[in-house]
Amino acid sequence: MRRIRYGIALATACSALLLAGCGGDSRSDVLTSDAGSGAAAPAVASAAPAEAQEQGISKQPRPQRQDNGGLVSNVKLTQQDRQVIYTGSLTVRAKQVTAAVQQAKQIVTSAGGYLSKEETSSASDTEDSAMLEFKVPPDKYAEVLARLGKDLGKQLSMNQGTQDVTMKMADVNSRLKSAQQSLDSLRTLLKKAGTIGQVLEVEREISSREADLESLQAQQKELATQVAMATLTLRLVGPVTEVKDPEEEPAGFLGGLKAGWAALVSFTKIALTVLGALLPWLIASLPLIALVIYLARRNRVRRPAVPTPPPGPGPEAA
Repeated sequence: MRRIRYGIALATACSALLLAGCGGDSRSDVLTSDAGSGAAAPAVASAAPAEAQEQGISKQPRPQRQDNGGLVSNVKLTQQDRQVIYTGSLTVRAKQVTAAVQQAKQIVTSAGGYLSKEETSSASDTEDSAMLEFKVPPDKYAEVLARLGKDLGKQLSMNQGTQDVTMKMADVNSRLKSAQQSLDSLRTLLKKAGTIGQVLEVEREISSREADLESLQAQQKELATQVAMATLTLRLVGPVTEVKDPEEEPAGFLGGLKAGWAALVSFTKIALTVLGALLPWLIASLPLIALVIYLARRNRVRRPAVPTPPPGPGPEAA
């Protein structure tokens, strides 16, 4: 019985100790939570960055990665923000090249474009040819290309190409803005220059920056022009005009063999041409060369031999 009492008392004491420990932990939690404005505030503040690094770093905006000379590569652009250069070339066989040229100009003009270059060759009515370069609005480019290939005659070939210059234009605009700000700062600094040396140095730097600014402005203007109007090259040929398509050069051993054979043939033609040009001069100069050789040999035969002096007495004879 005594052992049972001791066991009950021991179990009661252990339970009391466990309850006291739990109460202390809950009290310490309450004190810690209520001490936000007390002495424990610095500890909580110092622990906040570590917690943020462990749990909330994924929510913070990451810096944008830059590629291609500082251009932002993860910028999301819509289709309307894209800056694309459209180029195309078309070859059409027409019954009458002159009439087809006028009709092509009307088609492009009605679409808001214009003619930028024209080259014509008039051999005969059936062998005429013309090369026209048009500038067409990008939204009318596909329509104009289809009409030229369908309305003017028989389409022989067509090539199209596009070039996205969105990031290039953004880079040029950014560099242009920085150059303008730098130039404004230099002009402000010029007003504060106190000596002639400082004035000359600032003016020299301003001249250099102005040249860079003009170059960037020219690039910006050229890109804007190419984006604003698509370039379409139209080649018109007559009914019997021969059209040679560009041949693809074979690669590898066959390409090298073909290039070497072409070089050998070209060298042989040049050597034969030079030899044909020199041969008449060589034939005309043969008598003169033979006369010079004959006179040289004749003078050598007539030239008297120089007698050798007899040997003098030796030292014993003296």
